[in-house]
Amino acid sequence: MTSTPERGMRRIVAALTLLAVALFAGGALADWLWLLGLGAWVLIVAFMIEMIYGP
Repeated sequence: MTSTPERGMRRIVAALTLLAVALFAGGALADWLWLLGLGAWVLIVAFMIEMIYGP
């Protein structure tokens, strides 16, 4: 069974969103602002991909 491009992009967006949540949590627990900022940028990229490739 082959994966459609929509499923592939949805997986990428889901993975980036989970990564952003993990970075936010790690940054909040460690009190590192650079990690929070990185999580914000990852979330922005995930939503930009969703806006461009979403139905």
